[in-house]
Amino acid sequence: MSATAFSLTLDPSEDTPYYRQIYARVRDAVADGRLRPGDRVPSIRGLASDLGLARGTVEAAYDLLIGEGYLLPQGQAGTRVAAIGPHAARLGRPGPAGPAAALPDRRSVRPFQLGLPALDAFPHALWARLTGRRLRDATRLDDGYPAPAGDPRLREAIAAHLALSRGLRCAPTQVFVTAGYRHTLDLVARTLLGPDDEVWVEDPGYPPTRLLVEAHGARGVPVPVDAEGLRVAEGRRRAARARLAVVTPSHQAPLGVALALPRRLELLAWAAGTGARVLEDDYDGEYRYEGRPLPALASLDREGVVYYAGTFSKVLLPALRLAYVVVPERDVPRFEATCAAFHGGCPQLVQAVVADFMREGHFARHVKKMRGLYARRRAAVVEALHAVFGARLRVALQAGGMHLLVRLPGRADDRELARAADRAGLALQALSDWQHDQPVEPGLLLGFTNVAGAAAARTLAEKLEAAWARRR
Repeated sequence: MSATAFSLTLDPSEDTPYYRQIYARVRDAVADGRLRPGDRVPSIRGLASDLGLARGTVEAAYDLLIGEGYLLPQGQAGTRVAAIGPHAARLGRPGPAGPAAALPDRRSVRPFQLGLPALDAFPHALWARLTGRRLRDATRLDDGYPAPAGDPRLREAIAAHLALSRGLRCAPTQVFVTAGYRHTLDLVARTLLGPDDEVWVEDPGYPPTRLLVEAHGARGVPVPVDAEGLRVAEGRRRAARARLAVVTPSHQAPLGVALALPRRLELLAWAAGTGARVLEDDYDGEYRYEGRPLPALASLDREGVVYYAGTFSKVLLPALRLAYVVVPERDVPRFEATCAAFHGGCPQLVQAVVADFMREGHFARHVKKMRGLYARRRAAVVEALHAVFGARLRVALQAGGMHLLVRLPGRADDRELARAADRAGLALQALSDWQHDQPVEPGLLLGFTNVAGAAAARTLAEKLEAAWARRR
């Protein structure tokens, strides 16, 4: 198929930007076989002229298509459909009826879903340009196996970012790149824990943490959390010789409280005195809406006892499967040995693009933009909940984070309410599902980052009210 035979129409009545419409039309043509591997597509200048658009609009669409592997730029030979295009395209399109089509679409975002950044606000065009640049310039991308501990350029970028944003000074060699929080915890457990070692876990706390440490043969010891965070004295009473404490000090998951300074110092003193380590999970510490982000617990560490864990899933995209952990300098050789034995490294292209994104200043600007966006979206959801429910529920508003904790009056069953919301397509979570040993006051956890505005928030609040009314 020649470039002159390719035609495409746009719909000005759609809310979708023109560059996204071009992207979708070309992607669908590749998936349907109307564009085949090797087919040439129009030049940016030619398509922009045909559609009456600015060249930058078409360029943004082509960068996205190139970055995702549908198109391949070939210099003077033009831009052609890549050989992997049809296979890549079919991964994102519904298949024929049958068992395969019944599999859930894990990419879909359900209202109030936890743990997701604002997917509609991700800078796709910029990301596509950075990815395309890496793909076009073979000298900028290493073709061998990735380094087990991470791309040195990404490790340098992370270290520089932490020094500025979290008050944490570290050498790039102390940064280990992982494939997400679970991989980070796995790396720590393989390096530090032995059979029957005790590990403090927050109660209530993120459920997979206890499951994963116990999968390594250790024993998770639930330690209660109150308005000042982890009750360190209670942890010492329950397991004074624990090898590890896993905490979320900046924004406790799920209660949202910050670990008070006296308890931070108490926790560090306990670890230093017993030879234990503290894993600081700073999963959404960038997002604080009252004052500046809190300094990392690791920035107070003078004895080399804190492992600082961060993730790109909450600030960029979960699909990147990229996170990191910063370890004390004396523990670096042990982690290098674990990585060499058990970790094949993260995808080189993804690491390279994230490094470029950070080194060129885009990451800091994106976080700042998201902080303002999330503050507005959080306010819209809170206002809608108050308008629809009034005194029938209470929002336990905290200074930061990416979710809300809604408290329920009386003896409400938060699990039953979460199931009713689920049947209505709303992805709330019951606070009771996050408890270990300590009973909790009933509550519900709501993500607000993908609620587009006041109108959407009001619609969702009314849908939630209707779902709960139907259960009675």
